[in-house]
This record gives sequence, structure tokens and C-alpha cells, in this order.
Amino acid sequence: MIDLKFLREQPDVVRASQSARGENPALVDVLLEADASRRAAIATADKLRADHKALGKLVGKATPEDRPALLAQGQELSAKVKEAEAEQHQADAALDAAHRAISNVIQSEVPPGGEEDFRLIDTVGEPRAFDFEPKDHLALGESLNLIDMERGAKVSGSRFFFLTGYGALLQLGMLQLAAQKAVANGFTMMIPPVLVRPEIMGGTGFLGAHAEEVYKLADEDLYLVGTSEVPLAGYHSGEILDLSAGPKRYVGWSSCFRREAGSYGKDTRGIIRVHQFDKVEMFSYCRPEDADAEHQRLLAWEREMLAAVELPYRVIDIAAGDLGSSAARKFDCEAWVPTQGRYRELTSTSNCTTFQARRLATRYRDENGKPQTAATLNGTLATTRWLVAILENHQQADGSVRVPAALVPFVGTEVLRPN
Repeated sequence: MIDLKFLREQPDVVRASQSARGENPALVDVLLEADASRRAAIATADKLRADHKALGKLVGKATPEDRPALLAQGQELSAKVKEAEAEQHQADAALDAAHRAISNVIQSEVPPGGEEDFRLIDTVGEPRAFDFEPKDHLALGESLNLIDMERGAKVSGSRFFFLTGYGALLQLGMLQLAAQKAVANGFTMMIPPVLVRPEIMGGTGFLGAHAEEVYKLADEDLYLVGTSEVPLAGYHSGEILDLSAGPKRYVGWSSCFRREAGSYGKDTRGIIRVHQFDKVEMFSYCRPEDADAEHQRLLAWEREMLAAVELPYRVIDIAAGDLGSSAARKFDCEAWVPTQGRYRELTSTSNCTTFQARRLATRYRDENGKPQTAATLNGTLATTRWLVAILENHQQADGSVRVPAALVPFVGTEVLRPN
């Protein structure tokens, strides 16, 4: 949730953010009205409670003749207090609903527009020129016995798959390399639960516009996570952190689940857009004033990992209309996919400022010992989709695939060859 103090002081900035996202700026006025109504309801209830308490003291000191009238007045005040408290509860609920309807305020550097209106930050490496007709990742995966889509569909349905033999080792090696790099950079390694409570899923902002992407276990009132960002954000919910030594960093390794609702017909071939995949995700808690610098660090670690697997890629600054509700700014790293002739997203890192932590009541103490809302950030360090770019970019004319040197110790071979 956004900072209500900021909203009161700079409502036009919040309206502009809503408009840039392609969302309704009128929701800002709904929130302002709900905020004012709640404050008025609190003031009314507080005054009535004070009056009732003062009257109670008078009753204790009253003469027998005056006491009945005072008791009657007390009963009347008591009824008004109950009514005012009920109105305060209603005002609290209305404020919460209006507050959750507003997305995070974008940073001033975020480019305007939609999905195609990103700002190019950097391009690293050159797309490879092949002297043979390259195969796509699925053709390679099937010929090398790395990917089995047919049996995945037989067992679980469309957009499920098996990684087999060296395909499984390649993914495990990539994720293990990411985990090792994160730990070397001061992250605490975590294997989190992948089922979370509604308040944790909602607290991270995934039950808003993209709720249809989330799998829910209705009988258990639990959600399957689409990223370990969710349980890592909930890890310190309701706590006060010690950030005196700098950001608190975690890296989560988990399976992830997405319904891919609304993506019918898109990327149906292979493992680009699937219902289940594995991912190593960085997550950082820090002071709000340190968040921008931490965002750049997460991006640098993503770039280091992409360099390790020897992929050509570009870095883009995502436009306002393509941001998730929690992100104030997001950078994507997109690798070149030869058979598609375009760049595809492999990593994403988002600065969520205080938006998630305010919902989840995650705070730290400032230099005066006063609790303040923390900032949270996240970033992908490796995921199943990387196999697409690794296989296609490192394929050879004979149908084999060269294993990037950094992954050879994990995979156990330098070249994946067809049987």
C-alpha cells in the first residue's frame, strides 16, 4: 500500500502515477475521501468514549437524587459509543479497500507507455550468426532427450513437461550456480514453502489485477506461489528488523506455479510459458533511502549470472503500463532467442519501495529508535526459461549443444550430444 501521508501531501503525483499505469486516477479521490471519513469517525468515537468515561466519574460522585438521571445519560452515551465504533469499523474497511485499489507510485524515471514502450539501457554481446539452420529449444531438447512434453501432457495436461537426463542436470546446475553466487554475495539461502496464506499473497500484491494467474487450493484457503518472492516477503511480516548493518538479503529456491490465464495460443511450443517451473529468486529488505542503490546491485548480480552462462542479452527499463502493482520501477534482462529472432525476458528485478512492507507490517528502527516501514526488492537469478536461451545459443551444426563452462562441473559433460 502507498503511504497515506504522501497521498495527502502530493495527491497529484499519485494521480499521475495511476494515469501513467493506465489505471483509474479517480481512485485517488476515493482513497482521499475514505481517509478523511475514517479520521472523522475515529475522532467522533474517541470524543464519545472520553465523554462516557468522564460521565462515569460523575456518577460515582453524584448524590442519590442526581444518579438516576446521570445513569440514563450514561446508557444513552454508551449506545452512541457502540454506534460510533461500528461506523469506525466500517470506515476502516472502506479505507482498506480503497487503499489496496491503488498501485505503487512509479518513480519519475519510469518511461510512459505500455509493453513495447520500454527504455533500452544496455545491450551485451552480439546475436550469433549461424552457418546452419538453427533448431528451436524443443527440437534440441527432444533430440538430446532433455525435455519430454508429450509425457508431461499425459501426466499433468498441457504446458507441463519432464526434464530428463542431462536436461534435469542442466537446470539443477544452473540453479546451483545461481545459489552459490548469491551466497557469495551475502544472501542467506532459503527453500521456502510454496503454499501461502491469503494475507501473504495479498500483501505482496498478487491478488489484484493478476489474481487470475494464481492457483488457489479452495479447500485449504492457501495459494500456490508464482515466485518465492511471496514467501520471502512474508517471512518477516509483522516484525521489526535490524537494518543497522545494511540490507537483509535472502535468496529462495522453489518450484513456481502460474495458471497462464489469458495466454492461450501464446508460446504454446516448448517451455517458454508453462504452469510449473523452478526459480532462484533474490529478495532484499532495506531502508527506503537505500532502495535505489540496492536495485542496481540486484541488476548487477543478474547480469553477472547471464555472463556466466554466456548469453547475449539486453537490459530494459519497463514502462509504467507494464509494471506490476507492487513495483515502482522494474528492470528486465532479455536474452536473444535465435529461432524467434528476438529478445525474451529471463530476469526481472523490481523496486517495490515500501508498498509490500506496509501491507505486511514489516518495519525497522531508524536512528532515533522509531519504527519505520522497510523497503523490499526482488530479482530473478535463474529460472527454467533460461534453458531455452542456453540450448538455442550454444547449439552446434551436428545437433549437439555446448555446455557453458560455468555449468560443466554441475552437468558433468562439456557437450550434450544426440543419441
